[in-house]
Amino acid sequence: MSFVEYGDTIKDGDTAIVFLGHESMFPVKVQHGTVTQTKYGVIRHSTDLIGKKYGSKVTCSKGGWVFILHPTPELWTMNLPHRTQILYSTDISIITMMLELKPGSIVCESGSTGSGSLSHALVRTVAPTGHLYTVEFHQQRAEKAREEFRDHGLEQLVTVTNQDVCRAGFGVSGAADAVFLDIPCPWEAIGHAKAALKEEGGRICSFSPCIEQVQRTCLALEEFGFTEINTLEILLRVYNVRTISLQMPDLGRAAEDHGSSDLWDGGSAGAHLQPAAVQFKSSVPLREMVGHTGYLTFATKS
Repeated sequence: MSFVEYGDTIKDGDTAIVFLGHESMFPVKVQHGTVTQTKYGVIRHSTDLIGKKYGSKVTCSKGGWVFILHPTPELWTMNLPHRTQILYSTDISIITMMLELKPGSIVCESGSTGSGSLSHALVRTVAPTGHLYTVEFHQQRAEKAREEFRDHGLEQLVTVTNQDVCRAGFGVSGAADAVFLDIPCPWEAIGHAKAALKEEGGRICSFSPCIEQVQRTCLALEEFGFTEINTLEILLRVYNVRTISLQMPDLGRAAEDHGSSDLWDGGSAGAHLQPAAVQFKSSVPLREMVGHTGYLTFATKS
C-alpha cells in the first residue's frame, strides 16, 4: 500500500479508511488478529479485511456494513490524527498549482510536517522522481512524521529533518523548485528559502493567519529580490442540491375570468382555486460556511 500508487487488495500492515458515511470515516492500520469496533459491530482484520479488494463492502458483526477505501492524500487530510493545525484541500489545491509542482519537482517545506496533511499531497504531486525535504522543529513530531511516511510507503520520497529552519535552513542549496513556509515568523526564513531555491525561477509560498505577518513577509521578499509577490485568501462556499417546492404566482387571472372579487376575500366560490405547486431541483448554500483560514503569499525568485 502506498499513498502514491494504488493497490488492489488489502494487505497486513496497510493503512485503510473505514467509510461509514460521508460525515463518518476513520483510518485503521490493518493487522492480523486485530479487531476494530464500529457502531455497526466488530470488523475482524484477519477475515474481513486482509485479502479483500479495496472498495469492498464489509458486513460487521451486528449486521451493518461499511466500505473499506484505499487511502489518498484527500482522505488522509479528513481523517489524520491532529498533532498540529493542518491545511485542508481548499488551500492545498491552490498551493500545489501556484507553486507549479509536477512529477520530478524538488520541494522544501517547514511548519506543516507536524500532522502531514500538506506533505502527503506534495509527495503525491512530485512522485515518482521528485523529492520533499521537510523540516520540523519539534523532535517528537519529526519522529512521528518519519514513522507515518514509512508506514505509508513514502520514505523514499521524503527527507525529514529536525531543526529550526529560521536558524539552520532546509539543508538544501540551489536545488529546490519550490519552498513552502507555515511558521510564526516566515520573514526570518526567507534568506534560507532563497538559498534553497534553484538559481532562477523558483517559487515560494508562505501561509500566515494574520495580515501583520503577511506585511512583514512581503517586505522581506522584496528585500531578498523576489518578484511577482501577491497574496490570496481562499474561501470555500458549499452548495447543497435539493428539491424545492414553490407555488405558482397568481397574476389575478382567476378573479378577472370569473368577474368576482370574492374569490380572494375568503369567499367559498374561490376556495378551490389555489395556485398550483411546482417542484424543481435547486442549489442552496449552507447556512454556515468556513471563514478565514489564512493568507497565502506567493513570490518568484528572480
